[in-house]
Amino acid sequence: MLSKNKIKYLHSLNTKKSRDVEGVFVAEGPKVVGDIFASHPSNLTLLVATSEWLNGDGKKVSASANCEIVEVTTEELAKASFLCHPQQVLGVFKKLKTPVDTTMLTSKLTIALDGVQDPGNLGTIIRIADWFGIENIICSRDTADVYNPKVVQATMGSIARVNVAYVYLSELFNSLPANFPIYGTLLEGENLYEQELSDTGLIVMGNEGKGISPAIRQLINRALRIPNYPKGRETADSLNVAIATSIVCAEFRRRL
Repeated sequence: MLSKNKIKYLHSLNTKKSRDVEGVFVAEGPKVVGDIFASHPSNLTLLVATSEWLNGDGKKVSASANCEIVEVTTEELAKASFLCHPQQVLGVFKKLKTPVDTTMLTSKLTIALDGVQDPGNLGTIIRIADWFGIENIICSRDTADVYNPKVVQATMGSIARVNVAYVYLSELFNSLPANFPIYGTLLEGENLYEQELSDTGLIVMGNEGKGISPAIRQLINRALRIPNYPKGRETADSLNVAIATSIVCAEFRRRL
């Protein structure tokens, strides 16, 4: 049975302040909980699940989890869940440590997010990075919190395999080697499909409404543009940032 205090504790984790104080975050559903547990089993601190899941698909997780396990009914789970339709299991995990290593960034392709605000967009971009084998995402300090329940849910478990770190982007970019490829999607950029692309570098994606900030634009040395078709036709003003990220990453990987 789930106590009122436990429900109150879980609800408090919907705020960044509480997540920061407690050093934990909430994940929900068999897929998300299972993927995070598979990669970070020692990070699980609380497991709340129905008997159906505990004795079925979640049997291996519950048997090896070194944490408090609370068996609940579907109705009880609904009281604690952040979802409209709870999915059998909810897990509380310690935050994943993701230090930034400049050497790591210069040897791989990395996504950098400048002020992405929508939790759904951030979660989807993490999932996109996972799909295209991009292991690291660097976020500006004003980007949405990766541990927001909506972000975690949107990753569909990819948060377990993609490192997400928050930094001052301008400081990081200035610390990189001279002429290191810093790609940015800008309306005045060159056609993505006609430019030479490298297998290392930073792909900068900007805010949903304002795009890449002026300070970061100055540090971009390879501006790209996703062309619309046919040329000259009146069309949408812009693409959703997650969709744009997917298009750009797909083209980088296609070149390999």
